[in-house]
Amino acid sequence: MYERMPDKSSEPTLYEMIKYCGITGNLFERINQDISSNYGTKSEICFPYGNHYGWGIKHKLKSKHICDIFAEKNAFTVIIRLTNKQIEKIYLDLSVYAKEICDCKYPCGEGGWLNYRIISDEYMEDAFKLLNAKLQNN
Repeated sequence: MYERMPDKSSEPTLYEMIKYCGITGNLFERINQDISSNYGTKSEICFPYGNHYGWGIKHKLKSKHICDIFAEKNAFTVIIRLTNKQIEKIYLDLSVYAKEICDCKYPCGEGGWLNYRIISDEYMEDAFKLLNAKLQNN
């Protein structure tokens, strides 16, 4: 349903990734531009975690990993690691969907990894709340 770009032998261009996202292509482009311009991150197209994840865009601030955004058919997923404290600060302001993502995070240290899939514009606000929580300490 939301297949990623698993062909490691052929690095896509940003334009190809936008196209691959189909109906969410404009949102994929917007979130990547906004993260880079609003937070000053450096971004790169990469194949970081193997075939299950496929091609994505990694955002870093200096040497700190901020998030990865993976292109999918008619969607994309933002993968971000937050501490429990960062999640607690924004939890009550999140949608039911975003709360479920936080509740089901993949545990890691004092927090965990969130896999936040965006399938329409209504998901963007919470995506930026998660990013703001991550970058609030910088």
